[in-house]
Amino acid sequence: MRMSTSALAAAAVGLSLATASLSMAVPATAAPVAPAAATAYSGYTGSAAEAKANQAFFEAVIKSVAEKRAAQPRSAAAVTVVYDASRAPSFSSVIARSTQIWNGSVSNVKLQSGSASNADFSYREGNDSRGSYASTDGHGSGYVFLDYAQNRQYDSTRVTAHETGHVLGLPDHYTGPCSELMSGGGPGTSCTNAYPNSAERSRVNQLWVNGFAKALDKALQKAGRQG
Repeated sequence: MRMSTSALAAAAVGLSLATASLSMAVPATAAPVAPAAATAYSGYTGSAAEAKANQAFFEAVIKSVAEKRAAQPRSAAAVTVVYDASRAPSFSSVIARSTQIWNGSVSNVKLQSGSASNADFSYREGNDSRGSYASTDGHGSGYVFLDYAQNRQYDSTRVTAHETGHVLGLPDHYTGPCSELMSGGGPGTSCTNAYPNSAERSRVNQLWVNGFAKALDKALQKAGRQG
């Protein structure tokens, strides 16, 4: 999995994973033939621009969720983040697995499949020399891009769960061990761990209590001014 990204004009958020042979392949019917030589993904060590892009992506998602909650207040303790996976059909089972992992790991936010019309972010698939990344589109919306070749070279569930970690507010930490999901490709291609560790789980739960509360306050104030 390449969990990497360079700074994109669209605020791309990436995960850089070093290069090598992958353990989990994307369905052959949907993905093109993998290149003979492994692609060297750039941005593996991360950058200030990449960290800023990660934060922008999370803020776009949390703003979308808060505005929907403000328009239709609900009493549920957990916040629901809706995603659209219709543009990444080859990865449907991997996305479902990543969702299951995150929903079983944290309690203050839940991921839920939905349609493009009500999604807070989406998944897309294709070919990109930068590998997989999370991005904002410049219009307040975000998406996770899953690269075919990278997902052949790295464990696809780890790639997807890592990128989804950006959706939930976690930054890259490439120097971490394999047990740390957001270490991305730092531990090498043999690392297949797709689960966040205790510190990562705790951080996400905190963000979706405190961070979401602040975003909701802003959304409610905005709704009040417009009402």
